Amino acid sequence: MAKPTTTQSKDYAGGLTDIQGIRVGHFTDSRRPTGCTVVLVEAGAVAGVDVRGSAPGTRETDLLKPHNTVQKVHGIVLSGGSAFGLDSASGVVAFLEEKDIGYPAKHSRVPIVPAAVLYDLGIGQASIRPGHDSGYRACQNATQRPVQEGNVGAGAGATVGKLLGAERAMKGGVGSASLQVKDLVVAALVAVNAAGDIIDPTNGQIVAGARSKDGKSLANMSDVLKTNPLPGLIGQGEYTTLGVVATNAKLGKAAMHKIAQMSHDGLARAINPVHMPVDGDTIFSLTTGTLEGTNLGQVGALAAEVISQAVVRSVLIARGIPGYPSHSDLQ
Repeated sequence: MAKPTTTQSKDYAGGLTDIQGIRVGHFTDSRRPTGCTVVLVEAGAVAGVDVRGSAPGTRETDLLKPHNTVQKVHGIVLSGGSAFGLDSASGVVAFLEEKDIGYPAKHSRVPIVPAAVLYDLGIGQASIRPGHDSGYRACQNATQRPVQEGNVGAGAGATVGKLLGAERAMKGGVGSASLQVKDLVVAALVAVNAAGDIIDPTNGQIVAGARSKDGKSLANMSDVLKTNPLPGLIGQGEYTTLGVVATNAKLGKAAMHKIAQMSHDGLARAINPVHMPVDGDTIFSLTTGTLEGTNLGQVGALAAEVISQAVVRSVLIARGIPGYPSHSDLQ
């Protein structure tokens, strides 16, 4: 695994860039804040996707269905800015086109860049959101060094625990983690902007989420949901956790679709409630395909594990912003 840098916490858990051939770049707009995160696989990677939330904002997800023609992607974009943020993918396409990277069509190479967005327009001035230039600059920042986590990229304006209202929510962010079993590597990156609480599956403790009325402790949404009716559909379409899981296992598109499905188990372990009508939860999966002879079930199980680890890291490393304290602020 990659060694931690000064931008990571001392207990860095590895990340998406532990897989050779994958680079990660963030663009963070501190004016609001908001931003986008780019995963580049310039040599191409077989990919899949699974969308579980009922309010998604996505681009080119149909292309990833196993029966469709194009076999490899060249990048994936996770972005803030709601549907406006999908424009950041066009900047990634422009960056890759300049390098003559893409699907070999008759008249041009066409970069394949699926994308998904989360809603962070309630933080600061909503007219400031990621666009074409943001995606391009995230590509310029892309590196195979350890992944920056916390208040960066797509996680810059992310918040969690919003089912009791924004005034009782906390700061979310970007998290990443990886696991290695001999030569097999499975890794994840998430941007956590969840409606529910964030729970550490290793001990069952809530580490961030909806706060009590005085804002000094955690309300525990599991208990709240069992005892209090919530009014209507709160904040429809204003949340969403986005993720990318990656591996070096040689697997086809159908198998990668299954990996994306299994990865959502990691969200369910670490976010409660999850996959709500107000969420657009989406996980992309991709593989560089350099390792033969792997077990699909094992890869999927490890993918769920690293997703849950990355979710927890996203809130442990995040820093508070006005109105949205972090995990460390409540300690």
